[in-house]
Amino acid sequence: MAIQPHEVILAEPRGFCAGVDRAIEIVERALTKFGAPIYVRHEIVHNTYVVNDLKAKGAIFIEDLADVPAGATLVFSAHGVPKAVRAEAAKRGFQVFDATCPLVTKVHVEVAKLAKEGYEFIMIGHKGHPEVEGTMGQLHEGIYLVEDVADVATAPVTRPDKLAVVTQTTLSVDDAAEILTAVKARFPLVREPKKQDICYATQNRQDAVKFMAPQVDVVIVVGSPTSSNSNRLRELAERLGTPAYMVDAAEDLQETWLDERPRVGLTAGASAPEVLVNAVIARLKSLGALSVRTLPGVEETIQFPLPMGLGDKSMAEFSSSRS
Repeated sequence: MAIQPHEVILAEPRGFCAGVDRAIEIVERALTKFGAPIYVRHEIVHNTYVVNDLKAKGAIFIEDLADVPAGATLVFSAHGVPKAVRAEAAKRGFQVFDATCPLVTKVHVEVAKLAKEGYEFIMIGHKGHPEVEGTMGQLHEGIYLVEDVADVATAPVTRPDKLAVVTQTTLSVDDAAEILTAVKARFPLVREPKKQDICYATQNRQDAVKFMAPQVDVVIVVGSPTSSNSNRLRELAERLGTPAYMVDAAEDLQETWLDERPRVGLTAGASAPEVLVNAVIARLKSLGALSVRTLPGVEETIQFPLPMGLGDKSMAEFSSSRS
């Protein structure tokens, strides 16, 4: 008989970050204040449970603004949007609340500022990700996407003396550093951000996995397949030599992953709610786990302000369904 799990070790921090908390609260407050439906461009965050929960409350998720009726209330997702989408929303006269993560907005502001000074840009990120589309969509031209070191060699930069680099906020810290090294080798005068673009929560969750992975026999990451930062956590654990799997819900967990692996490490991406972590813990206990232990880690205290016009009810009134 295979050895069953006997200990669950929790990474700290894990799960929701301040930007995700804020984005979900914006939709919930809009629903409370204006009533259903509230339209949301793209998934508010990349988590199936969160999106389905908001759908049940009256949110309608769309990709094309043509699907939003005149006079409706529209929320931009946490990933940010291209300038053209903002312009179209204004033209159509929607009431708009912007749930773009402030750390993504910081990148957009930097791009706009340096573009006025004549800079071109290299963006390190994943093609097709909405955050990348939003950042690259701040400019009509002069911003080039690189996904790996090989792409750096072919980036069609025309002004190497006026070149800046920006980064998707949810990348692997190590991968981004490797690509940035290649960028600096080819373009020695490249301008880097004063503070790296990869967000504090992405960094902290990756650091927590680096600390946890050597102490466990398998790592389970709670997160949806579309979640960039969740995928990076799984990849990081595997890179450190620990088998790792991602689950969208507790029922996705396969018993065979746990065979001969008594110590199970558990973490969650920044868009995954703690209720899903608790469900995975319950499933692991049903499979034989006897104890749950949380590792020491960074305590996150950052909170971001809400947009004007969404009232002054306390966050606690809107947090119960997300805890």
